Amino acid sequence: MINKLLIISISLLLVACDFTVSLSEKPEMMIDNRAVGLWERTKHDGHKERLLILPLNDREYFVSWPEGANTELYARAHLFDFSGRTLVQLQWFGNSDGGVPDDNQLYQIAAYAITDNGLEIRMLNADVTGKDFQTAGELAKAIKANADNPSLFREKMSYIKTGE
Repeated sequence: MINKLLIISISLLLVACDFTVSLSEKPEMMIDNRAVGLWERTKHDGHKERLLILPLNDREYFVSWPEGANTELYARAHLFDFSGRTLVQLQWFGNSDGGVPDDNQLYQIAAYAITDNGLEIRMLNADVTGKDFQTAGELAKAIKANADNPSLFREKMSYIKTGE
């Protein structure tokens, strides 16, 4: 049973990480305090998935996903401007089982929106951009080359704030 949980934990961590390069080196934008809190969504199968976003400082977040699951994944995140659009860069660094990444595929990029109905997140689709970049410039070029592709970002995940 323990081996099965370890394999699942490692698999979850690997699934979460798309890129080996950071698109934004320094957190220069202030956090959006509206994003801070505990968020929840109901998945297609009826299961609840929770996302915890806390401020680390005035420019970075701590992210725990899926909060409350047997294995939670942990990331640092910050906002950055990319071609006039505010995006979020996540750097995954471990999980609640004490696991840490064993490769340098640590980064994900997301678009987000705070709406009247909650938090909407769309992850950058590495199936469209590719994954094997040596530099941030190569990743930026791939994103710009696909700017008009409706599949550049994955399907929207919608969360509702809980505990208020």
